Amino acid sequence: MLIRRERCADVAAIHAVHAAAFANTAQPGRIPAEAGLVDALRAGDAWLPELSLVAERDGEIVGHVVCTRAHVGAVPVLALGPVGVPPALQGKGTGTALMHAVLGGADALGEPMVVLLGHLDYYPRFGFEPAETHCITPPVPDWASHFQVRTLTAHRSSIRGEFAYAKPFMEL
Repeated sequence: MLIRRERCADVAAIHAVHAAAFANTAQPGRIPAEAGLVDALRAGDAWLPELSLVAERDGEIVGHVVCTRAHVGAVPVLALGPVGVPPALQGKGTGTALMHAVLGGADALGEPMVVLLGHLDYYPRFGFEPAETHCITPPVPDWASHFQVRTLTAHRSSIRGEFAYAKPFMEL
């Protein structure tokens, strides 16, 4: 498996990965919001091409993760997500490889932190912890229980306040 930056030719495959990864079996044929979210983020000013990574196996895109520009107060930080791997390939290390790669890339770029809304039993293995421990609040108070932060080398304890996603996240 190869982890690399997204290329223009990967856009349709990335959309398909997220459509499969987030498909709702109760609503077959309905395109999940996450697939459209990636497309909307790519079209906006929060898009960071350096942090849109794919997992490729035998020439096929089998996973995708992206970090986009976000803010805590006026401080630029990163929002992670979505990360997607089709169901048939989940649990085989693709998501883990993507997470390690994007967090390493974010750290290498000098970013202070990565923030996400996600599963409490998955993301802590990558160093994520409750955002409230860093005095960071979600834009929607009901998200607080699953709102998490991963600090990076450039983190400063003075980064506190309300988190703001790029506009497409809030339009879901």
